Amino acid sequence: MSELTAQTQDRSAITQRRNKLLIGFVGALAVIAALIAAYWIFYGSRFVSTDNAYAAVEIAQVTPSVSGTIAEVRVKDTQAVKTGDILVVIDPTDARLNLAQAEAELGRAIRRVKGYVANDLGLGAQVAAREAEEKRAAAQLESAVADFERASIDLKRREALITSGSVSGDELTRAQSTYATAKASLAAAKASASQAQANRTATLGSKEANAVLIAGVAEENNPEIALARAKRDQAAIDLERTVIRSPVDGVVAKRQVQLGQRVQAGTTLLSVVPIQEMHVDANFKEGQLEKVRIGQVATVTADIYGSSVTYHGVVEGFSAGSGSAFAAIPAQNATGNWIKVVQRLPIRIRLNADELQANPLKAGLSMAVRIDTSKLAN
Repeated sequence: MSELTAQTQDRSAITQRRNKLLIGFVGALAVIAALIAAYWIFYGSRFVSTDNAYAAVEIAQVTPSVSGTIAEVRVKDTQAVKTGDILVVIDPTDARLNLAQAEAELGRAIRRVKGYVANDLGLGAQVAAREAEEKRAAAQLESAVADFERASIDLKRREALITSGSVSGDELTRAQSTYATAKASLAAAKASASQAQANRTATLGSKEANAVLIAGVAEENNPEIALARAKRDQAAIDLERTVIRSPVDGVVAKRQVQLGQRVQAGTTLLSVVPIQEMHVDANFKEGQLEKVRIGQVATVTADIYGSSVTYHGVVEGFSAGSGSAFAAIPAQNATGNWIKVVQRLPIRIRLNADELQANPLKAGLSMAVRIDTSKLAN
């Protein structure tokens, strides 16, 4: 009996120890869960992260503004360049000839406009001469009218006296001849007066037409000179553009131009990547973006350096649409076999310039981004 009681007591002690262990384990789990919950509530929930992120930059495409044959190529891929460094030189022969032609045309335009001014003075003098001729013709017409009236009266008198024999036939003939001469002179004077008036009107028209070419502007601002000067300036600019310079500091990439190649304006020759202006495009799931705002701080790591290098950045902006919205073949969600897919929205992260200089990045490198939604950049 005592042996059975001992066995029962042993089993009871084992059960008690098991229960204590179980309670201790459950208690430990509860504490761990509480710690995890507290960590998440008070700290972990502040952060959103993704490794679907890549280094990116606004790449400068170098294209010529003028057509021509490549005379020099002074850079190669991976070469670092500064703003203003000469990259490519186009043969300037055609551009120089165009500039010389434009300068000659400008000189001709200046002389032509000066001719308009001089011609205006000459036409003014001609108008005065035509007015004098018109007055002289008018005076001659008055004289011819007087002679005609006198000859007409003399002829009528002699015709009235011829029947009485007081006037001889020869005298009547002379009177008739004088009348005919005076009549012809009157017609000629009328024609001269009309011609003088027409000449004056024509000369006035020529003066007005010439005045239109120079009216309202100074000689150096005349439209013909301004047009020729603009063409000269354009030719000078085209000559300058035969020397193609780097628009930004960066590294040469995707060089496609070769010596002797004939290129057209707008043809891509090469690219310059401004690695000092690198940023990160982080593709977050749409469900992660509830608390993300512009200006929040972010920490970024690059696979190329690992966790030993950390970049500090700021949320700079959100893309206007998800990646699928700008796809070449966007999803047709209106179809009956639609399946919901979690979308990702690109967010732009601006990186610290000093950190970039210390640890340069290249476009397209894989990155990992962590955003603190509770903290804004200073």
